[in-house]
Amino acid sequence: MPTQRHSINVLVALFSAALATLFLIACQQSQPPTATSTQAELKPATTEIFVTFEGPWGLVPDPKDANSILAIAPKTKSHRPLAVVPANTELDAGVYDLAIPARAAAGAPSFDKQILRANIDPQVVQRALNRRAERYVIRLPKPEGYVAETRYPSRIGATYPPDASTEQNYATAVSLRYSVTSRTGFQLAGTQDAGGAFNPLLLELNVPVIRFTIDPVEVHLHDDDCSTHAREAFRDLVRLLGVTLYVDFPKTPPDCHKKDPQISASEKAQLLHALPVNLIARLSGEDRGLMQEAGILAGFSPRLASQRMAHAVQAAFYLFHSEGGGCYAPIIVGGP
Repeated sequence: MPTQRHSINVLVALFSAALATLFLIACQQSQPPTATSTQAELKPATTEIFVTFEGPWGLVPDPKDANSILAIAPKTKSHRPLAVVPANTELDAGVYDLAIPARAAAGAPSFDKQILRANIDPQVVQRALNRRAERYVIRLPKPEGYVAETRYPSRIGATYPPDASTEQNYATAVSLRYSVTSRTGFQLAGTQDAGGAFNPLLLELNVPVIRFTIDPVEVHLHDDDCSTHAREAFRDLVRLLGVTLYVDFPKTPPDCHKKDPQISASEKAQLLHALPVNLIARLSGEDRGLMQEAGILAGFSPRLASQRMAHAVQAAFYLFHSEGGGCYAPIIVGGP
């Protein structure tokens, strides 16, 4: 009898162990995969693409969409039309939208320290949008980062000329960085300010770069030691963005300040005091009017002109010798 009871106890124990094992296996099979393994299986592979801006561009927040930014540039006679690569086409003034599909979620963007940043009033941006035929606008999603592609030594300040302490290698071309899961589906659409309908452009990215470039009409046609074109381009950009900033280049001669297109008419009128009579006679009507307002023509005598002749020749050269130069003024990025 004890032997029979012992056998029953052993069978019960074995059955209980087997049942427990089967229950444990069932529980393990019913549990979902861990979060790490799920993310590894579902997360698609990403690649980086860059949208690069070259020329007198301002990159500012879109006043009507917190998830978008605007690239704005003045349209001027000293620049060629906006060129788009890889579309290999030129655009007229207008407002265009760049679609970047399959983007990864982006947080706060990063900024290279060489990028010039400034606070831009959203109302000024809206006014710039309303200035038809006078600006290019590209609307695109907020990037993951702002990358300085090319740099040039400059001085930037709110007073003229900017102090030497502000000198650094500011970015003259800026790339916006995005992480995407595909290089297909990129499209540029929008509206031209004139010239009829605009057919959307499909951009095939054989290389991970989309480039918007505004080149000077004349690039170093003559050797312009004063970088006049770059100063003029920066002047036009800050006027469009409504900020008070000036640029200066440490590699240019100090006398370049006399012909700088950034300075006001009243400052130029003071410089005209140095001009001799024979040069005054050849001035344009606009310049003569400027001198008349400044009271320069009244009482101007040949004797006084001869006394000023020595230093007037140099002033005349810088005031009337306008030559083309490279467009390497800093790009401005707005926002906090």
